[in-house]
Amino acid sequence: MGKTLLLSPYKMGRSQLSHRVVLAPVVRARTYDHVPQQHVALYYSQRTSEGGFLISEATAVSETGVGAPYGKTPISPTNKPLTPELYPGRTYNPPRRLATEEIPMVVEEYRLAARNAVEAGFDGVEIRAVSGCLIDEFLKDSVNDRTDKYGGTLENRCQLALEIVEAIASEIGPDRTGIRLSPFLLFHECSDSDPEALGVYMAQALSKYHLAYAHFIEPRIDVFGKISETPYSLGPMRKAFKGTFIVCGGYTREEGDKVIANGAADLVAYGRYFVSNPDLPKRFEVNAPLNEYDEATFYSQDPVVGYTDHPFMEPHL
Repeated sequence: MGKTLLLSPYKMGRSQLSHRVVLAPVVRARTYDHVPQQHVALYYSQRTSEGGFLISEATAVSETGVGAPYGKTPISPTNKPLTPELYPGRTYNPPRRLATEEIPMVVEEYRLAARNAVEAGFDGVEIRAVSGCLIDEFLKDSVNDRTDKYGGTLENRCQLALEIVEAIASEIGPDRTGIRLSPFLLFHECSDSDPEALGVYMAQALSKYHLAYAHFIEPRIDVFGKISETPYSLGPMRKAFKGTFIVCGGYTREEGDKVIANGAADLVAYGRYFVSNPDLPKRFEVNAPLNEYDEATFYSQDPVVGYTDHPFMEPHL
């Protein structure tokens, strides 16, 4: 049996990777009061492999960055609330539109968060610009209704993202900095009228920073993580970005191998199957069967069930 390209080595910035199977930054929500406990360390340690690349789940850069209804008013490019009828049984506080003069403070919070992450021992940071988060809201014209230099044109809507990239890259080094983008994804009413133009513009603009990588979610992935038909692809973004390109979105072993073979990506991120298969790179290496995932356990607070109890292919020493 020939070795899959997913298991071939790759040099990414300062990191020499032994394979190209990446743990995607999937939300597991197992911290208590936002503080990771020992079971969180166990979860990530189970998924380590020599020369492997793991991206942890998102961490809020400040108290106003917590994406849950804890009573604080969320900041946003707009003050438009979510449509209540679309979220039965759930309550979201209306957002507060950031004043133009407040935005440098937000950029500074990102910079300090990146410094803290590196001082805590992380190899680097991935800037989260996906799934309706603050940066994604600024990028997309369904939400961003500003009339200042951060709104209106495509270039203006991308301004905040690029200011954050520049601040973090200057603070910890561009080779410690990555970014994740989802121009095609509709999440919490956050979408763009021309997602391909948005993705290509960001890919081109990011190239000048010489980042560790750019990480794009496939347009075929919908809000529930399911694969759907689409005329779009990440090809134009891959062509526009000069650097390591990571793709994510419902890949199998065979599809991951193919996307690397045809040059459409350098690395492939896996979420659901890396959750249910802590030894996923090893399983790919020998083409072993995969454990099925159980979505009902994804966002539980249980420190074991659906988190650290997924079986290994063989006894894990």
